[in-house]
Amino acid sequence: MSDPSPVRPAVPVLDVWCELQCQDCCDALADLRALRARYGDRLELRLRHFPLEKHKHSFAAAQAAEEALEQGRGWEFVEAVLGRVEELDRAGEPFLVEVARELGLDAEEFDTALIDGRHILIVDADQAEGKAIGVSGTPTYVIDGERLDGGKSQDGLRERIEQIADRLLAGPE
Repeated sequence: MSDPSPVRPAVPVLDVWCELQCQDCCDALADLRALRARYGDRLELRLRHFPLEKHKHSFAAAQAAEEALEQGRGWEFVEAVLGRVEELDRAGEPFLVEVARELGLDAEEFDTALIDGRHILIVDADQAEGKAIGVSGTPTYVIDGERLDGGKSQDGLRERIEQIADRLLAGPE
């Protein structure tokens, strides 16, 4: 028996390899906001974690971002933390819990998640996958198999992502 319902094409995915203690990722926020505004739900922006050893609080921040995602406010949390990188540098994990509280998230659950490490496997898996595909710094974007390194320069990256997304959304030629 065949299903008469039309098959909806998959939404293109933009993987954003990010580190929440990274100034270059903070600088990329404007481009990410512009992409979200332009495409809405026609392009899935997927946060991928790539904490760098040089940043002491980046692994905890990645776990906290996963907890925020679980509580339904992932991107808001990411933007709030990236917008205040210097505070994360100075205050560490208590700052992450404070941001959660400011956003109206369950701060106690955040604190517990950071203690019990419930999101470590997700962060580890993202980092391993990133290394496997050649991610070496952040931000790095992957769309339709093309890796774009934003850690060296953001110049022209949003335009390139838009070209690829527009092509994917147009469908087969």
